[in-house]
Amino acid sequence: MSRICLDTSAYSQLRRSHPEAVRTIDEAEEVLVPVITLGELRAGFRTGGRERENEEVLAAFLDEPAIRVLDVDDLASKLYADLWADLRRAGTPLPANDIWIAALALREGATLVTFDADFRRIPRLGVILLAP
Repeated sequence: MSRICLDTSAYSQLRRSHPEAVRTIDEAEEVLVPVITLGELRAGFRTGGRERENEEVLAAFLDEPAIRVLDVDDLASKLYADLWADLRRAGTPLPANDIWIAALALREGATLVTFDADFRRIPRLGVILLAP
């Protein structure tokens, strides 16, 4: 089964009809959306001029049968801690939200879809890096 996990950039580009993002997401059997991604998206909505419209589009997306929201749990916190420490020791830290997103993708055994090459610093993480 094709399982992908979206970071904020992937969802944002999907909404902009980026061809690779649309194709990758449409071809997936299951699309996972970390609650951290939702928080980042909603923070952006709050500062924009189309908050209500963006929330409605997001709600419709999340209601699709192939979409599942990923919550943080104890296993995710352990994966986060491992990733944070490994990246720190390697001298390649990432923002905390990115590490949480990666931890949730790892927990689910999903491939992360992103436009952010920094995720490639996580060797255990499968990444589909899309080009802008």
